[in-house]
Amino acid sequence: MRKEYRTIREVVGPLMLVNEVEGVKYDELVEIRQGNGEVRRGKVLEVEGDRALLQLFEGSQGLCISDSKARFLGRSIELAVAPDMLGRVFDGMGNPMDGGSALIPEKRLDINGAPMNPTARDYPSEFIQTGVSAIDGLNTLVRGQKLPVFSGSGLPHANLAAQIARQARVLGTDENFAVVFAAVGITFEEADFFTTDFRHTGAIDRTVTFINLANDPAIERISTPRMAITAAEYLAYELGMHVLVIITDITNYAEALREVSAARKEVPGRRGYPGYLYTDLATMYERAGRIKGNPGSITMIPILSMPEDDITHPIPDLTGYITEGQIILSRELHRRALTPPINVLPSLSRLKDKGIGKGKTREDHADTMNQLFSAYSRGKDAKELAVILGDAALSDTDKLYAKFSDAFETEYVSQGYYTNRSIEETLDLGWKLLAILPSSELKRIRDAYIEKYLPQEEG
Repeated sequence: MRKEYRTIREVVGPLMLVNEVEGVKYDELVEIRQGNGEVRRGKVLEVEGDRALLQLFEGSQGLCISDSKARFLGRSIELAVAPDMLGRVFDGMGNPMDGGSALIPEKRLDINGAPMNPTARDYPSEFIQTGVSAIDGLNTLVRGQKLPVFSGSGLPHANLAAQIARQARVLGTDENFAVVFAAVGITFEEADFFTTDFRHTGAIDRTVTFINLANDPAIERISTPRMAITAAEYLAYELGMHVLVIITDITNYAEALREVSAARKEVPGRRGYPGYLYTDLATMYERAGRIKGNPGSITMIPILSMPEDDITHPIPDLTGYITEGQIILSRELHRRALTPPINVLPSLSRLKDKGIGKGKTREDHADTMNQLFSAYSRGKDAKELAVILGDAALSDTDKLYAKFSDAFETEYVSQGYYTNRSIEETLDLGWKLLAILPSSELKRIRDAYIEKYLPQEEG
């Protein structure tokens, strides 16, 4: 039986100070039981001598400390896991919020996880098809990769997240594929959008959803992504599933981290975020990957909205260091009603070369990818030149590149949120667009592929 303490001395906002404690550890869970029988929960933020600083999950409003007692539980936050998790919706603390019965746990796992031995990691090499051409064709996602989406305030990253959750699958295998979706600090309207979309499309059956609302406590916001990753680790490493983890929005997570750090009176780092933000993000991102000898894998797509569209902001900046590339959403493309508004030129998947080619996607994938990048870049330059000097300043070839650039954006990038393209459809569409250009301009593609795949004009 754990000891109870009646030595609660001070409450300030969500923080509580308990004196004369023994054997209390950082991150330990605590129950605060009031005289009327009401129980509130919290966790240990700091221990100094015989004093423990607690953060309450439910806040301190209406709490009477004179008749309250604190009981430390001797464990950190845990998630109850079982195969029945699939198809369920949980809150940020792992409690069911879909009206269903409580989960009968197979086991309980610490949400902070265990660090993965670097030598046990297997190199990502298998293609994951998202059904989105701008990702599959040009910035390919590979099983075990961490590929964040950099968005901006008001951009439709929620629609893209839902589309990827619906459509993603591993090609060429009959193995189980699951999605773990974590929504962090979102509004009720957004939460309803995700759950309704997943139910209507049937994606809910293979999805474990964690939803943390904007009015939930900040400390719960910090736990939600770790709940999701813990569920993914169970599905991947114990049930042998391929798991795609989508977390939106990491910016809300970092804001909660800053709020708790300020409450603890820690010395702030860049823009007020704690100096350990890089380490904290890495403890989440680095839990993705593959383990040698284990059939399961965790692939992660964290989504973050860049404050003021600033890619040098600490959150996208640090995320870019830890992850293997980024997908960038463009406000300009969004204004022109292109959906999804993915800006392919600054976007990057550092592992794309490992997951494409013969036996994975198709033999011509790498060549066409390089040619599409090159042609789109030159077409954008030609259009900018025409704005300054007029169309008369463009050569006939430049005009074809400008035409290619427009067609590329409207047909290849803009496919809508409910179009699920196979990789063959994406590659064939790329060849159709490259046919706008003279074959002599296709210098990045081998002649054998041009003869085999380039559409021939009739007559």
